Amino acid sequence: MTALRGGRDEIGPQAAFDRDDARTPNARRYEALGRVMAVLAGEAEMLEACRDLAWWRGSDHSWHIEWRDGPNASEVAALLVERVQEPGFAGSLAGPAGLVTASMATLDVMGVSFVLRAVDPIGMTRLRARPGLWRMSATLDGAVTAGRRVTPRRQWEELLGG
Repeated sequence: MTALRGGRDEIGPQAAFDRDDARTPNARRYEALGRVMAVLAGEAEMLEACRDLAWWRGSDHSWHIEWRDGPNASEVAALLVERVQEPGFAGSLAGPAGLVTASMATLDVMGVSFVLRAVDPIGMTRLRARPGLWRMSATLDGAVTAGRRVTPRRQWEELLGG
């Protein structure tokens, strides 16, 4: 691979690295982000509870993910540690890299730092207990209220408020 660095061509393994950070390959950063976002996309209940989900690359080349309401940062961190894995291998590629609280968590995913920030988190326990909260899982499985099965509202009923 050839890369232009400092006005001259370089050939070799160093050329695959970012121009701004010679220690971490750019491809690894984006692969880590892709794995994190794939895990989050697979959790419809968690994503439905969030508002204003945003992510951006920090000045230190870490990824910042922020949302309003929804789960605690510690709940999202636990989910990522559990589910971000290399296909075919049993070990996790994610682990805590600092303090993990309800509103902030720092993770290391494939050697890339992730800062998770929950603004005004509610927590999944409270979200699941909240009456009237429409969740995809409740619609697919059939809602259960106080031990009895009730007919779930259809999407059009939810939209029209009927």
